[in-house]
Amino acid sequence: MAKAGEARSMEGAFSADADLDARTLIGADPARGFADMAESYDHASNAAELLMNSVSLQSQKISQTHSQRTRAHMPRLTGIADAMNASGANLSGAFADYLRDAARRWVRTLDVLRERGDIFLEHEAAGCPPVLAYDYERIVDGRDLTPACNYELLRILPPDGVELSSDKRPYIIIDPRAGHGGGIGGFKSESQVGVALSSGHPVYFVSFRRDPEPNQTLAHVTRAEAEFVREVQRRHPESPKPIVVGNCQGGWATLLLAATNPDITGPIVLNGAPVAPWSGKVGQDPMRYNGGLLGGTWQPMFWSDLGGGQFDGAHLVMNFEQLNPSRNYFGKYYDLFTDPDGGRQRFLDFERWWGGFFILNEPEIRWIVDELFVGNKLVKNQAQLEPGHTIDVKAVKAPIIIFTSFGDNITPPQQALNWIVDSYADEEEIRVRGQRIVYMLHDQVGHLGIFVSSKIARKEHSEVASTLKTIETLRPGLYEMKIEDVQGEGVEKTFLVSFHDRTLGDIRAIDGSRKEEAGLAAVARLSEMQAEAYDVTLRPWVKAMVNPALSEATRTLHPLRLQRAMFSRNNPASAWIGAMAGAYGGGKPLDQENPFIKAERAWAALVEQQMDLWRDTRDALYEASFLALWTNPFAVAFGKPKAVGRPLISEVELRALPEVQAALAHIDNGGFIEAVVRMLILLADNRGNVRRDRLERSSHVLTQDAPFSSLSADERMRIIHEQSLIAEFDPERAIETLPLLLPRKAEREKAVAVVQFIPGKIDEMAPGTLAMLQRFHDVLGLPPVTDDVTADPLAGSQE
Repeated sequence: MAKAGEARSMEGAFSADADLDARTLIGADPARGFADMAESYDHASNAAELLMNSVSLQSQKISQTHSQRTRAHMPRLTGIADAMNASGANLSGAFADYLRDAARRWVRTLDVLRERGDIFLEHEAAGCPPVLAYDYERIVDGRDLTPACNYELLRILPPDGVELSSDKRPYIIIDPRAGHGGGIGGFKSESQVGVALSSGHPVYFVSFRRDPEPNQTLAHVTRAEAEFVREVQRRHPESPKPIVVGNCQGGWATLLLAATNPDITGPIVLNGAPVAPWSGKVGQDPMRYNGGLLGGTWQPMFWSDLGGGQFDGAHLVMNFEQLNPSRNYFGKYYDLFTDPDGGRQRFLDFERWWGGFFILNEPEIRWIVDELFVGNKLVKNQAQLEPGHTIDVKAVKAPIIIFTSFGDNITPPQQALNWIVDSYADEEEIRVRGQRIVYMLHDQVGHLGIFVSSKIARKEHSEVASTLKTIETLRPGLYEMKIEDVQGEGVEKTFLVSFHDRTLGDIRAIDGSRKEEAGLAAVARLSEMQAEAYDVTLRPWVKAMVNPALSEATRTLHPLRLQRAMFSRNNPASAWIGAMAGAYGGGKPLDQENPFIKAERAWAALVEQQMDLWRDTRDALYEASFLALWTNPFAVAFGKPKAVGRPLISEVELRALPEVQAALAHIDNGGFIEAVVRMLILLADNRGNVRRDRLERSSHVLTQDAPFSSLSADERMRIIHEQSLIAEFDPERAIETLPLLLPRKAEREKAVAVVQFIPGKIDEMAPGTLAMLQRFHDVLGLPPVTDDVTADPLAGSQE
């Protein structure tokens, strides 16, 4: 019996253990436990899918790209053999000619590098001033503001023969402070500054000195930029509010400016701006994984401590260079070697900017990493410019124009656009908020080409400059701007432009899946923990060991500075280069059919391909390592608290917003202006795009013709916003109450004539547009639409 009791006791123990195991596996709540298990299986499945997808895409890309490039080498090799056969007995002479030419080019290339080194020293000694191609004067010095910062407002002086119009909208261009100095937006005469000047617009440039002011933060910078905008407004009281153009990291800085000061800016243009830095596409865009593989926030904290509380921008520049090592470490130098005299000035002009390394205070770089690139807090409405000052991008009231490109490997389209998806419930909320967001996508132009000198980018910026006024008269919403057929030649060249209504689904389609971003949320959480651990353990020891001499040495000995200084006059070994270059000056260009010059070109192409193959393989391993480390179920669960975004508003909540209720309460109030605007908005709901000619007619009527010309820009936008809300939330009553806004027959006839004038001829109207026009006539008691309205009914009514 004792044995039987012992057996029963053991059986009970085993049973209890079994129950305990089950509770451990599925929890006290079985339904919730099974749901958690299912979620874990989903995460595991997603991780495996992401990793397999990455390996497949990267392998396919490497195979296709490099097999095509390998096949392209064959004609080069055949050309070498043909050239050798053609040389015949004179092959040794051809080789001697090549050696002489190669020696000349080598010495001349070294001389350009020597000159680059001297320019680097002079640029550093001068404090790295802006590399603008235009003369300028300083208008506001940020050191004179309270709180002080190293930013400054420059007025661009127009070149000879360029006349500016005092009543045209001023441009303010904000360059990125991402390791380099200011000036890239006006680096060449064909850049953004040149486009605006050639159209007669006053241009101002926001630049910055190399060294920040003591205790400077990004909140100080944003306040200074706001003061710059106010100063421009004071100088141009009769002009519309200035347009603010932000390049790259100057783009998210512009968004901060407009969100914290919504009353002062006109339209803002974001060029290649990484506002949603977690986003990208699996199979490319490896730069976004840096935080997960390099350690997050503690690294810039450590480098700042070594710099005596300041972060050296040369570290950021080196990161950019490593994205494309074949170009930055071989290609640009070989291009110079092929024609050192012809390429000299172009090379030196660019290197003057690329080799100017700027400093950030530790709080500045830490905010950029914590709040933006690793934390991704801006799109989640969690970023604080300073304690208690949360930034909400929905607060921006001015039109937002976004330019992005699939050819940009630093800020891909997903990083430039996904903040819209993360900030708004749908495109209806954009309309309700009264915002106009217009984006442009290009297939090829690269990151620097967006705001330097690419012909493609110039076309885009030229069209924005001439279309801004019409963009402000668009109904609030989300649009894609497309630049289409070219007409004319040279300076007379024009482009047809259309605006297409878009949904958030259209932006999501650019990206596809965003499952890998769960891993970046885990990185953000670990980054905070690592930063805290570093702050309380290693940081006191690092700071105790660092002195000003060591900080200066870490900057001076940075590889990017050394590679320039080693060829400069500071290196005695470079003294012979100038004398040798003079002796090797001039000379007859080598015959390009020389077999050895062909062999050189083929060798260079092979070297560049090998470096690209190494880069592509590195990027593939980089991405696979990140996905394996950070998208597994444990990492996803760890990062879940940081993956939560802002709560998105529902349709019911949208209708309950005060601005919507106020607009609906005034549905039967107003007159001719409100009636015309309302009907134009109702017509726009029946079209999927807005052609440029129709938009220009609408813009002319709403800005140049009386009674609209008496409205200020803010009042005009307020009326458009209010009537948009009425048309959006109660379209039937919006139509039915039109007679209350137009009590007299003469007003009704003129109003419908103006509305019909905008879409143009009847046979060019969409069926829905014509049907809506007929309904307007019916509700207003007017005869049916039969004749075209080809002349502006309000012509001659200008005030």
